[in-house]
Amino acid sequence: MSDDWVPPAPNPPDDPLVRFEEFVRARTASLWHAAYLLTGDRHHAEDLLQTALERTAVRWDRLDRPEAYVRKVLYTQAVSWWRRRQRRVPEVLVDATPEPPGGAGEPEVRIVLAQALRRLTAKQRAVLVLRFYEDCTEEETARLLGVAPGTVKSQTRHALGRLRQLAPELAGLLGDPDGTPTTGRDEKVATR
Repeated sequence: MSDDWVPPAPNPPDDPLVRFEEFVRARTASLWHAAYLLTGDRHHAEDLLQTALERTAVRWDRLDRPEAYVRKVLYTQAVSWWRRRQRRVPEVLVDATPEPPGGAGEPEVRIVLAQALRRLTAKQRAVLVLRFYEDCTEEETARLLGVAPGTVKSQTRHALGRLRQLAPELAGLLGDPDGTPTTGRDEKVATR
Protein backbone atom coordinates (compact mmCIF):
# COMPACT_ATOMS: atom_id res chain seq x y z
CA MET A 1 0.00 0.00 0.00
CA SER A 2 1.00 3.63 -0.30
CA ASP A 3 2.82 5.45 2.43
CA ASP A 4 0.52 6.71 5.14
CA TRP A 5 0.12 10.44 5.32
CA VAL A 6 1.97 12.06 8.18
CA PRO A 7 1.08 15.57 9.38
CA PRO A 8 3.68 18.27 8.64
CA ALA A 9 6.56 18.18 11.12
CA PRO A 10 6.95 21.84 12.16
CA ASN A 11 4.27 22.22 14.83
CA PRO A 12 1.06 21.30 13.03
CA PRO A 13 -1.94 23.28 14.21
CA ASP A 14 -3.95 21.74 17.02
CA ASP A 15 -7.18 22.30 15.15
CA PRO A 16 -8.36 18.91 13.77
CA LEU A 17 -10.22 20.64 10.94
CA VAL A 18 -6.99 22.26 9.71
CA ARG A 19 -5.14 18.93 9.85
CA PHE A 20 -7.95 17.19 7.97
CA GLU A 21 -7.94 19.89 5.27
CA GLU A 22 -4.15 19.52 4.90
CA PHE A 23 -4.55 15.76 4.59
CA VAL A 24 -7.23 16.15 1.91
CA ARG A 25 -5.10 18.63 -0.09
CA ALA A 26 -2.02 16.39 0.15
CA ARG A 27 -3.60 12.99 -0.64
CA THR A 28 -6.61 13.63 -2.90
CA ALA A 29 -4.83 12.88 -6.19
CA SER A 30 -3.53 9.49 -5.03
CA LEU A 31 -6.82 8.55 -3.39
CA TRP A 32 -8.81 9.64 -6.46
CA HIS A 33 -6.62 7.46 -8.68
CA ALA A 34 -7.29 4.41 -6.48
CA ALA A 35 -11.03 5.20 -6.53
CA TYR A 36 -10.95 5.54 -10.32
CA LEU A 37 -9.23 2.19 -10.71
CA LEU A 38 -11.88 0.61 -8.50
CA THR A 39 -14.85 2.14 -10.31
CA GLY A 40 -13.64 2.65 -13.88
CA ASP A 41 -15.63 5.88 -14.04
CA ARG A 42 -14.52 9.43 -13.22
CA HIS A 43 -17.80 10.49 -11.63
CA HIS A 44 -18.23 7.33 -9.58
CA ALA A 45 -14.61 7.71 -8.41
CA GLU A 46 -15.33 11.26 -7.25
CA ASP A 47 -18.47 10.08 -5.42
CA LEU A 48 -16.60 7.17 -3.84
CA LEU A 49 -13.75 9.41 -2.67
CA GLN A 50 -16.19 12.00 -1.32
CA THR A 51 -17.99 9.30 0.69
CA ALA A 52 -14.70 7.97 2.07
CA LEU A 53 -13.49 11.44 3.05
CA GLU A 54 -16.84 12.23 4.67
CA ARG A 55 -16.61 9.12 6.83
CA THR A 56 -13.00 9.94 7.66
CA ALA A 57 -13.84 13.51 8.70
CA VAL A 58 -16.36 12.24 11.24
CA ARG A 59 -13.71 10.02 12.89
CA TRP A 60 -10.67 12.23 12.25
CA ASP A 61 -9.80 12.82 15.92
CA ARG A 62 -9.73 9.08 16.66
CA LEU A 63 -7.66 7.90 13.67
CA ASP A 64 -4.02 6.90 14.06
CA ARG A 65 -3.58 6.05 10.37
CA PRO A 66 -6.01 8.22 8.41
CA GLU A 67 -4.90 7.18 4.93
CA ALA A 68 -5.24 3.49 5.73
CA TYR A 69 -8.74 4.21 7.03
CA VAL A 70 -9.71 6.17 3.89
CA ARG A 71 -8.44 3.39 1.63
CA LYS A 72 -10.32 0.73 3.58
CA VAL A 73 -13.51 2.80 3.29
CA LEU A 74 -12.86 3.15 -0.46
CA TYR A 75 -12.64 -0.62 -0.92
CA THR A 76 -15.50 -1.60 1.34
CA GLN A 77 -17.78 1.11 -0.05
CA ALA A 78 -16.88 0.15 -3.63
CA VAL A 79 -17.84 -3.47 -2.92
CA SER A 80 -21.13 -2.31 -1.36
CA TRP A 81 -21.89 -0.21 -4.44
CA TRP A 82 -21.09 -3.16 -6.75
CA ARG A 83 -23.46 -5.40 -4.83
CA ARG A 84 -26.23 -2.81 -5.09
CA ARG A 85 -25.48 -2.24 -8.78
CA GLN A 86 -25.88 -5.96 -9.53
CA ARG A 87 -29.58 -5.54 -8.80
CA ARG A 88 -29.92 -2.56 -11.17
CA VAL A 89 -29.83 -2.26 -14.93
CA PRO A 90 -26.15 -2.07 -15.98
CA GLU A 91 -24.75 1.32 -16.92
CA VAL A 92 -22.96 1.93 -20.19
CA LEU A 93 -19.47 3.37 -19.89
CA VAL A 94 -18.28 5.95 -22.40
CA ASP A 95 -15.25 5.46 -24.62
CA ALA A 96 -13.40 8.54 -23.35
CA THR A 97 -10.79 7.73 -20.75
CA PRO A 98 -10.12 10.59 -18.32
CA GLU A 99 -6.57 11.59 -17.60
CA PRO A 100 -5.76 10.78 -13.97
CA PRO A 101 -4.18 13.63 -12.00
CA GLY A 102 -0.40 13.52 -12.17
CA GLY A 103 -0.40 10.24 -14.13
CA ALA A 104 2.83 8.77 -15.45
CA GLY A 105 3.52 6.17 -18.11
CA GLU A 106 2.58 5.80 -21.71
CA PRO A 107 -0.90 7.14 -22.49
CA GLU A 108 -1.65 4.36 -24.98
CA VAL A 109 -0.93 1.67 -22.41
CA ARG A 110 -3.04 3.44 -19.77
CA ILE A 111 -5.96 3.72 -22.20
CA VAL A 112 -5.80 0.07 -23.25
CA LEU A 113 -5.45 -1.05 -19.62
CA ALA A 114 -8.35 1.15 -18.44
CA GLN A 115 -10.59 -0.16 -21.23
CA ALA A 116 -9.66 -3.77 -20.45
CA LEU A 117 -10.19 -3.27 -16.70
CA ARG A 118 -13.68 -1.89 -17.34
CA ARG A 119 -14.60 -5.12 -19.11
CA LEU A 120 -13.73 -7.26 -16.06
CA THR A 121 -16.24 -8.05 -13.36
CA ALA A 122 -16.27 -5.65 -10.42
CA LYS A 123 -14.73 -8.24 -8.10
CA GLN A 124 -11.94 -9.09 -10.54
CA ARG A 125 -11.16 -5.39 -11.01
CA ALA A 126 -11.06 -4.85 -7.23
CA VAL A 127 -8.71 -7.79 -6.72
CA LEU A 128 -6.32 -6.55 -9.41
CA VAL A 129 -6.34 -2.98 -8.10
CA LEU A 130 -5.65 -4.11 -4.55
CA ARG A 131 -3.03 -6.71 -5.46
CA PHE A 132 -1.05 -4.88 -8.14
CA TYR A 133 -1.80 -1.16 -7.82
CA GLU A 134 -2.09 -0.94 -4.03
CA ASP A 135 0.45 -3.77 -3.56
CA CYS A 136 -1.65 -5.61 -0.95
CA THR A 137 -0.89 -9.20 -0.05
CA GLU A 138 -3.43 -11.92 -0.77
CA GLU A 139 -4.41 -11.94 2.91
CA GLU A 140 -4.85 -8.13 3.04
CA THR A 141 -6.90 -8.20 -0.15
CA ALA A 142 -9.09 -11.00 1.22
CA ARG A 143 -9.64 -9.11 4.48
CA LEU A 144 -10.50 -5.83 2.70
CA LEU A 145 -12.95 -7.51 0.34
CA GLY A 146 -14.41 -9.88 2.94
CA VAL A 147 -13.55 -13.05 1.04
CA ALA A 148 -11.26 -16.05 1.53
CA PRO A 149 -7.61 -15.89 0.34
CA GLY A 150 -8.39 -18.73 -2.08
CA THR A 151 -11.04 -16.52 -3.69
CA VAL A 152 -8.45 -13.77 -4.13
CA LYS A 153 -6.07 -16.22 -5.81
CA SER A 154 -8.81 -17.54 -8.08
CA GLN A 155 -10.13 -14.08 -8.99
CA THR A 156 -6.58 -12.89 -9.71
CA ARG A 157 -5.90 -15.84 -12.01
CA HIS A 158 -9.21 -15.42 -13.85
CA ALA A 159 -8.83 -11.63 -14.12
CA LEU A 160 -5.29 -11.82 -15.52
CA GLY A 161 -6.40 -14.49 -17.98
CA ARG A 162 -9.31 -12.33 -19.08
CA LEU A 163 -7.01 -9.30 -19.48
CA ARG A 164 -4.73 -11.40 -21.68
CA GLN A 165 -7.72 -12.20 -23.89
CA LEU A 166 -9.06 -8.64 -23.97
CA ALA A 167 -5.74 -6.88 -24.52
CA PRO A 168 -2.94 -9.15 -25.75
CA GLU A 169 -0.82 -6.02 -26.30
CA LEU A 170 -0.49 -5.75 -22.49
CA ALA A 171 1.40 -9.05 -22.23
CA GLY A 172 4.51 -7.30 -20.86
CA LEU A 173 2.48 -5.85 -17.98
CA LEU A 174 0.55 -9.02 -17.21
CA GLY A 175 3.54 -11.32 -16.85
CA ASP A 176 3.60 -15.08 -16.94
CA PRO A 177 0.45 -17.17 -17.45
CA ASP A 178 0.85 -18.43 -13.86
CA GLY A 179 -0.39 -15.02 -12.67
CA THR A 180 2.99 -13.58 -11.68
CA PRO A 181 3.03 -10.06 -13.08
CA THR A 182 6.22 -8.52 -14.33
CA THR A 183 7.08 -4.98 -13.40
CA GLY A 184 9.74 -2.59 -14.55
CA ARG A 185 11.95 -3.88 -11.71
CA ASP A 186 11.70 -7.55 -12.69
CA GLU A 187 14.16 -9.17 -14.99
CA LYS A 188 11.53 -11.62 -16.28
CA VAL A 189 10.12 -11.10 -19.73
CA ALA A 190 6.75 -12.62 -20.51
CA THR A 191 7.01 -14.91 -23.51
CA ARG A 192 3.87 -15.97 -25.33
